[in-house]
Amino acid sequence: MPQNSRYTNAEFETLMNKVILTLEENDAGRDLSLMVLGNVITHILQTQVSPDKREAMADQFANVLKKSVCLLYTSGRCRRYAVCRS
Repeated sequence: MPQNSRYTNAEFETLMNKVILTLEENDAGRDLSLMVLGNVITHILQTQVSPDKREAMADQFANVLKKSVCLLYTSGRCRRYAVCRS
């Protein structure tokens, strides 16, 4: 099911590419990149989300993240699990 967004694909892609480029330009490996991105997410939640909604939004974000990386690679194709297995 497609997701509706208030942002255009171009806006999203432009910002995402800038973030990725910044990480690459600074030779940030996997661990440093994840630490930085995690701290950015924490900062956004603490500064842009009311305290009574932070935990729910963090849970929602974590669930979406888990679903987005829950992939099965077979025969050179990427297929999403029907149900994500832990």
